[in-house]
Amino acid sequence: GSSGIRRGEGLAGWIFTAPVIIILGLFLFVPVLMALWVSFSDWSGRGSPFSSRVGFVGLENYAAVTTGGGLTERNFGIALRNNAWYVVLVVPLQTALSLFLAVLVSRAVLRGRGFFRTAFYFPSMTSSVAITILWLFLFSATGVVNEVLSWIGIHGPNWFQDPRGIIHAALGLGPLGGPDWMVQNKFLGISWWEWWAGPSFAMFALILMAVFTTSGTFMLLFVAALQNIGGELGEAGMMDGANAWQRFWYITLPQLRPTIFTVLTLGLIGCWQVFDQIYTGTQGGPAKTTLTPAYLSYQAAFENQKWGQGSAIAFILFLIIIVFTIFQRWVLRERPVSKRRIRQYEVKGQPTVPPARTAERTKEPTP
Repeated sequence: GSSGIRRGEGLAGWIFTAPVIIILGLFLFVPVLMALWVSFSDWSGRGSPFSSRVGFVGLENYAAVTTGGGLTERNFGIALRNNAWYVVLVVPLQTALSLFLAVLVSRAVLRGRGFFRTAFYFPSMTSSVAITILWLFLFSATGVVNEVLSWIGIHGPNWFQDPRGIIHAALGLGPLGGPDWMVQNKFLGISWWEWWAGPSFAMFALILMAVFTTSGTFMLLFVAALQNIGGELGEAGMMDGANAWQRFWYITLPQLRPTIFTVLTLGLIGCWQVFDQIYTGTQGGPAKTTLTPAYLSYQAAFENQKWGQGSAIAFILFLIIIVFTIFQRWVLRERPVSKRRIRQYEVKGQPTVPPARTAERTKEPTP
C-alpha cells in the first residue's frame, strides 16, 4: 500500500531531477574531476589528459606553487596577498552597506521606495566589463576622482600606475622600510612587511568598484529577509523599553542570521574568484599588485601552458574558500544563552525575558 506509493513518488522524483543531474554531471562534475587529475599530472595541453603519454607527478605541481621557491612561488604569494586584502575589505564593506541600504529602503516613512531599490540595484545589472572600463576612466591620473579630490586640497595618486600599498604609502615607507624581522622573514616568497603593505591604489580602486556593484544585489536579499520579520516583535521590544538601536541589535539582527551567512558566503566566494575586472582592466598590473589567484591560474594554464600548475592553483583556491566558509559558519552558529546572561535578567528571583528572546514570548498563546 503506502510503501508502494512512496516508491512511486521516489521514482517520479528521480525522473524529474534526472535531466538536471545529467547536465550538471556532464558540464560541471566531470570537468572538475578532469581538472583535478590534471593538477596531479604533467599534461601539456595537447591531446587527451587521460592518454598514456600523460604521467602522474603527484604533488609536484602543488609544491612548485607553494614551496618550490623562485618566481612561481613568489607570484602565488603576491596573488594570495592581493586577494586576501581584497576579501578583507570588500566582504565586510559590501555586507554592511547592503544591510544599511536594505533597512533604509524598507522604512515605511520613505517615499519612492521602489525607485531607490531600483537605483541601488542598477549597478549590479551592468556588465562587469563596462563598469571596469568606466572605473579606469574615473580613476585615471586626470580623471574625475582626482579632480574631485583636488577641490578639497588632496593631490590624488596615479591610481593604476602606483604599485605602493596604501599602508606603506600612508607611512611614507617602501618595501624595505619595515622592521628587520618582517623584512627578512618570508612566507610564499614575499616578506611579512610586503604582506602588510595593504592593497595597492589600483586594487583599492577595484575594491571600491566591487562594493559599488555588488551591494545592490545583497540589498535585495536583506530586503526580502526584513519583510519576513513581523512588526509585532518590534512592538514587543518597545514595550520592554528597548530603543531603536536595541530593537535592531537584539531583535532584527539575530533573525537575519541565515541571510547574513548567505551574503557573507556569496561575497567570500565572489571575492576569492575575482577575475573579470583583472582580465579586462589591469591584467595584474602595476607590478603585479592586482594579480589574483584566479587570474594567475589562467596565466599559468592558457598563457604559459603550465596546465598542471594552473589546475593546482585553482584547487588551492577551492580549499581556501571551503575553509573560510566553514569558519564563518562556525562563527555565525546558534549559541545557547549562558546562565550568567540569564541571571542578568532575573529581578528579585523572578526571571524576565531579555529583549533578544522577545520573539519567543510573542509566540506564546494567550489564554
